[in-house]
Amino acid sequence: MTNKYIRIVAGQYRRTPIAVIDSPGLRPTPDRVRETLFNWLHYFWDGDFSGKQVLDLFAGSGALGFEAASRGVAHVQMVERDKAALAALRTLRDKLGAGQIRIHAGDAMEVLRRMDASRYDLVMLDPPFGQGWLERLWPLLPGVLSEDALVYVESEEELTAPPGPQFEILRKDRAGAVHYALLRFAAMRK
Repeated sequence: MTNKYIRIVAGQYRRTPIAVIDSPGLRPTPDRVRETLFNWLHYFWDGDFSGKQVLDLFAGSGALGFEAASRGVAHVQMVERDKAALAALRTLRDKLGAGQIRIHAGDAMEVLRRMDASRYDLVMLDPPFGQGWLERLWPLLPGVLSEDALVYVESEEELTAPPGPQFEILRKDRAGAVHYALLRFAAMRK
C-alpha cells in the first residue's frame, strides 16, 4: 500500500498529508518545486486563482491538482489510469470535501482526443519519464487551452518550447534530475 506521504504546501488544505502509493513511474512533485510553480502562477495570474480551470493529465499522487484546489481554483480535472492511484485520489478528495475536483479514470491521450468544449487556464503535464509523452501531447493541447493559458511541464530532459509559435517558455528550472517549466499558450488570432 503506502508508507510515504507528502503534504499540501499552502492554501485551504495546507499541511494535509497526501499518501504516495507504490506505483511504477509515480514521482510526486516535491514540495519545493510545487512552491516554485505556485509562486510563478501567483505572479502570472496577479494572485487571483478564483475562476481558473485546471487540467492535471497525469494526476498520480494528486499533489499538483490538490495544491491548485487548495489555493482556490474553481475547477480541477484530474486524469489517472492507475487503479490504486485513482482510489487514493478519490479518498482524499472525499475526505477534504473538495467538490471542485473531478477525477477521471483513463489515459491522457484518449481524454484529450475526446475532450468536449472545455477550456483550461492551466494544464499540468507530469508524465512518466522515458515514454515520449510530451511529443505526442503537444499537438493535442491547443484544443483544450483557453486563450493565453499556461502549461506546466516536468521532464527528465531540459525543456524547450515545442515547434511553432504557439508556446513560449516563461520560466524554467531544475530540481535534481527533474526539469520543469511554465509555458504560455498564444492562441492564433484570426
